Amino acid sequence: MASSATRPRSTRFAADEARRNSDHVSFLRHKGFRWLWVSALVCAIAIAGYAMADVRPRPNGGTWLGYTLGTVGALLILWLALLGIRKRRMTEGRWSLKAWTSAHVYLGLSLVVVGTLHTGFQFGWNVHTLAYALMILVIVSGLYGIAVYALLPRAIAANREQMTKLEMLEALAAIDRQLQGAAQPLARRESDLVIAALDQDPFRAHVFARLSNSFPMCRTRSALKAMVRAGEGSEAEQRVIGLLRKRSGQLAQIRRHMHLRSLIDIWLYVHVPMTIALIAALIAHVTSVFYYW
Repeated sequence: MASSATRPRSTRFAADEARRNSDHVSFLRHKGFRWLWVSALVCAIAIAGYAMADVRPRPNGGTWLGYTLGTVGALLILWLALLGIRKRRMTEGRWSLKAWTSAHVYLGLSLVVVGTLHTGFQFGWNVHTLAYALMILVIVSGLYGIAVYALLPRAIAANREQMTKLEMLEALAAIDRQLQGAAQPLARRESDLVIAALDQDPFRAHVFARLSNSFPMCRTRSALKAMVRAGEGSEAEQRVIGLLRKRSGQLAQIRRHMHLRSLIDIWLYVHVPMTIALIAALIAHVTSVFYYW
């Protein structure tokens, strides 16, 4: 009786343990690289079909092989574009977000083979080549997204040093309050340097500054250099220099956070519009093909 009563609980514990282990597996390694193998199979079938097809004068998008590969490619593109909608529904199971993302990545890469063979390696200055070029750009931007999502979250966590974003801002505000009081006994010139540093908005930076993590007009850094150059005179000046160093270090941490977040966010501003442009070019491509068919 005891063993039968404990069996469901142990089974439940085993299921929970398996689920927790799967949660730590990257979407790239999901289910033992299942979608990598599916993608490889799709590519192998496309290559085999292209190699064995007896098409005259040569394979191209207007042959039965071209229409087949084109249909597969178009359906893949439309299905891959649904990931943005799928992200808004957090579920587990066979088609969890992790499974969908894994399929999105590997089947997206298979489009390089399927789309290229669909063209029959015939390119020109037309809407068909435009659709192909946009597809390649979307895939390249997607590869960038994979890289940043795989590498940068760890760098962001290391930069935060177990601090939240709010705690980093509170630490900066605390230093600013100390600086305001410490700067009171200073001479007018040194006091103005500190006031200018405190008045500068540390978050008002153009996108290129955030992406490059370059802030050459930082007034805190300028004030620190000027006061160090003048020499550590009074005790008040030494205290202000120490606080400016702390403020400069805290700003550097916050700006590194902004930099890393920008590197993650920027690809969406490329990938998503490119995907929309690709779908528009795909519609034009398919419409023109059937119009002239």
